[in-house]
Amino acid sequence: MLAGDWYIPDDDELLAETERRAALCERYNSAGAASPAERRRILRELIGDLGENVNIRPPFHCDYGTYVSIGAHTFINFGAVFLDAAPITIGSHAQIGPNVQLLTPTHELDPERRRAGWEKAVPITLGDNVWLGGGVIVCPGVTIGADTVVGAGSVVTKDLPPGVLAVGNPARVVREL
Repeated sequence: MLAGDWYIPDDDELLAETERRAALCERYNSAGAASPAERRRILRELIGDLGENVNIRPPFHCDYGTYVSIGAHTFINFGAVFLDAAPITIGSHAQIGPNVQLLTPTHELDPERRRAGWEKAVPITLGDNVWLGGGVIVCPGVTIGADTVVGAGSVVTKDLPPGVLAVGNPARVVREL
């Protein structure tokens, strides 16, 4: 899975990881009255590499959590979905708007293999100081360079260089910053 090879996600080992993640996400998302320290403890157990002063507003959902790395001083707003069948790496000081989706899995185009459940995943990387507006979708294998801003509702299907503003579906660079 992490090597980018085709796999069947219903594997017993993967299902056990999914159950672990589901329990942690449920605890995090329902911990409205919990102290900030308790929320941080749950995140440290859920997220593979969690920087200092990371703020993730619930609800937050992920496939595994262990394949996510979030840099220091990053803010992730309500409703984030991180499908981390491959690594998701987020730099420091990133700003992620509400309902953003980071999607590493891709499915087989061949109908028989797709019906059989085959999928693979390709890593996503967000550089330092990236800002993703509300509702942005980042597709498998995309890298977004440092200091880049992606406008609300955009669908990022290809790599974006550092220091640009990109908008649309598919997202296109409209100017340098």
